[in-house]
Amino acid sequence: MASGNAIRGSRVGAGPMGEAERGEAAPRVWVSYYCANRHETRPSFATDVAIPETWDCPRCGFPAGKDPDNPPAPPKTEPYKTHLAYVKERRSDADGQAILEEALAKLRERRAAVKAAMESVNNRN
Repeated sequence: MASGNAIRGSRVGAGPMGEAERGEAAPRVWVSYYCANRHETRPSFATDVAIPETWDCPRCGFPAGKDPDNPPAPPKTEPYKTHLAYVKERRSDADGQAILEEALAKLRERRAAVKAAMESVNNRN
């Protein structure tokens, strides 16, 4: 077990840090934002900056606006799409049929080549 004079949980230079050490705080303004779930968020902003119209709610993640009676609508989430659904969006049925026929033709050529090779091996024996 280590021994020493250090106070546990402190470090060199640690101590109460007041406004005198940090400097004066900038003047602030607190703005209320309301999301679709009626959560209120009150971030503070410096008085000399532009205040945004919307703010993300830290509780639910929905966008929040300044009007409590008319909050922004929650974003629409698209359902999960399979790879096939994305392919069907990009290609028509005719395109898909042409690609399928091309792939089948290549497969038939390979099978015919393998079958011919097997027959030539069998004829040698």
